[in-house]
Amino acid sequence: MNGWLILDKPVGLGSTQAVSAVKRALREAGEPKHKVGHGGTLDPLASGVLPIAIGEATKLCGRMLDASKSYEFTVRFGEETDTLDGEGQVIAISDVRPRRDQIETVIDAFTGDIEQVPPAYSALKVGGKAAYARARAGEEVQLASRKVTIFEFLLHDTTPDSATFHARVSKGTYIRSLARDIAHALNTVGHVTMLRRTRAGPFGLEKAISLDFLAEAAKARRLIGAVLPLEAALDDIPALPITPDQAQLLRFGQRLVGFPEKPGLQLATEGGRPVALVEALADGLKVVRGFNV
Repeated sequence: MNGWLILDKPVGLGSTQAVSAVKRALREAGEPKHKVGHGGTLDPLASGVLPIAIGEATKLCGRMLDASKSYEFTVRFGEETDTLDGEGQVIAISDVRPRRDQIETVIDAFTGDIEQVPPAYSALKVGGKAAYARARAGEEVQLASRKVTIFEFLLHDTTPDSATFHARVSKGTYIRSLARDIAHALNTVGHVTMLRRTRAGPFGLEKAISLDFLAEAAKARRLIGAVLPLEAALDDIPALPITPDQAQLLRFGQRLVGFPEKPGLQLATEGGRPVALVEALADGLKVVRGFNV
């Protein structure tokens, strides 16, 4: 049981709670105790793709955190909240309601590399303490802007007081901040009322399962059928077949010399099983992350 469960996380469930749900399912299925982690926090008010790593796949959680993410989200214009979503208190109002053509005009300004100030209600640390904890305690939270990348930004539907978008974004992008800034660019205010992650790295909704399906699979002892292989998170990394003797050397962290591979990451496999994520250098293969599969 070394791989990925892709959850379609429901609204109201935190990422840590989702990890706990998978741990309970593993126990219910009679599986031995495994390490379990997630590949990118998803707010309780958001739904959608949450990759859950099991066993040796937890060694790839860092790569998942760095992966691009795609979202569908709705911005309601006219009210800005302190949390920038529907959970917070209204802190600003406006009578301005932008038209569809006005919204389409500002989208280009938010495509590509942009500067963004994260929400005060976020998990970023300020002086060793989470920003949201300081904000809830009544402290004024000042966060520095950061550069993020919006790879794709499309307007879907509009109503007289809202707009629904699709965005594919880089690591570190806050959709709530994007909604705030779009509203400000349109000379109004707004907040997110719907947020759904449709893709995280290589994993999309087509591979996601519900919590009900997870529970049923666990009770039927068929949970392993829902687990994607460890290497599913490495679909952009070329596989490099090696011999059993070479695999043994890599498992001990030793460098393999004499490989005429192009520089870059490779997934060393032996008999179809992943052995290590390696980096091809001029003087051989260096282990980046070994797998005990």
